[in-house]
Amino acid sequence: MEAYFKEYLPIVIFLGIAAVLGIVFILFASVLAPKSPDPEKLSSYECGFNAFDDARMKFDVRFYLVSILFIIFDLEVAFLFPWAVSLMKLPADVAIFSFWSMMTFLGVLTVGFIYEWKKGALEWE
Repeated sequence: MEAYFKEYLPIVIFLGIAAVLGIVFILFASVLAPKSPDPEKLSSYECGFNAFDDARMKFDVRFYLVSILFIIFDLEVAFLFPWAVSLMKLPADVAIFSFWSMMTFLGVLTVGFIYEWKKGALEWE
C-alpha cells in the first residue's frame, strides 16, 4: 500500500506547489497592483451589452453562438491529447478499436464543423 501512495506523491507535490503559487500570486496582485478605477475600466465587455440593463432587452445571439462553437472545438483538443498519449501503451486490439473510435468522433465533429460553416455561423458580418 505504501508503494501505491508513493506513485501519487509527485502529483500531490505538484498540486501543492500550484496551490501555493496561485495563492501567492493573487495576494501579491491584490497588494501591489495599482488601484485606479475609471468608468472605462468598470464598463462591461466580452458580452456586447451592459450587465445591469433590463434582462428582457434584445441582444445579438452571435456572441453565444461563437462561445458555444469555441467550447465544442476546444473540447476536441481536450479529448485528443490524453487519447494520443495513451494510444501506444494499449494492447494492439484495443488500440485499433480506440483509433477507429477517435476517427469516428473526429468525423462527426468535422461534419458538424462543415455544417456550421455552410450555415454561415462562423461569419461575423
